[in-house]
Amino acid sequence: MKTKSQLILILTTFLSCTAFAQVERTTAAATEEKTKKEMMKPSVAYTATMDDIKSSLGMVPTMFKHYPQEALPGAWEEMKSVQMNPNSAISGKYKELIGLAVSAQIPCKYCVYFHKKMAMTQGASEREINEAIAVAASTRKWSTVLYGNQISLDTLKKDVNQMISNAKAMAQKNTPAPMAMPAAEMMTADAVLKDSQNLFGLTPVFLTEYHKPSVVGAWKELRDFFNNPNTALPVKVKDLVSLAVSAQVPCEYCTHFDTEFAKFDGASSDEIKEAVIMAAMVRNWSTVLNGVAPDEKQFRREVDQLASNFKKKMNSMKMGGQASVTH
Repeated sequence: MKTKSQLILILTTFLSCTAFAQVERTTAAATEEKTKKEMMKPSVAYTATMDDIKSSLGMVPTMFKHYPQEALPGAWEEMKSVQMNPNSAISGKYKELIGLAVSAQIPCKYCVYFHKKMAMTQGASEREINEAIAVAASTRKWSTVLYGNQISLDTLKKDVNQMISNAKAMAQKNTPAPMAMPAAEMMTADAVLKDSQNLFGLTPVFLTEYHKPSVVGAWKELRDFFNNPNTALPVKVKDLVSLAVSAQVPCEYCTHFDTEFAKFDGASSDEIKEAVIMAAMVRNWSTVLNGVAPDEKQFRREVDQLASNFKKKMNSMKMGGQASVTH
């Protein structure tokens, strides 16, 4: 009987502990579920940001809905302060062309559509669009050549600095710019080196180490497009577009080259920093879009709506400005 009583006591204790443990688990699960719901509840900052996006853009694009609510307020503030800022260092049209150039070589089909559409909305011509894309393509090509040939970074920097120093010296002396060799006469690698020596006062390592059978065409493209002041895009803008691409490749060679030539061609420190941050922002949102992978047709419809809303807003601002002048 004693043994039976002991067994009953043990069983009763076990059942009590089991029941208590079940209550504990149920309570913990309920607490965890409550915590999750509280965490999922939009914060005041997130709600205010979504309201601001809708007010600014006329809608809330899908990509913002997929962004973490803790990160969105800061990301949106940065986008407004740079890409959407009409008073920033670089004009809206050129910022969108920088965005397009970076997008094209990532490559990101979402970003290409967005930045091309917005560039056109801000007045970019087909020729300007094509030139921005060509700059991006050429920058990727030269980056590949420089890294593939394992050219000394110190040697390239020295050559670039000397080229700019020579150009500044000629400008200070009001020396007429040297005449470039006519393209029809440039048939050999030696002719390329001679032309470079004449124009820049040296033959840079990126030419001496280039694949000889193809260096003639490569030099003609670089000289006649990048250094040409009569293209649709100003030389400074081409420098900034190339810098944006270089920075996010990333390519140390091209970043130094583009930064120094951008400064030489008149770019300010703010313009240089803005080109770089535009590249960084494109990479950020490209990663988000490709990771989330929204329906492409739906994405394009949203971009078309954004472009339409932007045009209406710009027209309204113009009408308001005219009214102010009239009154």
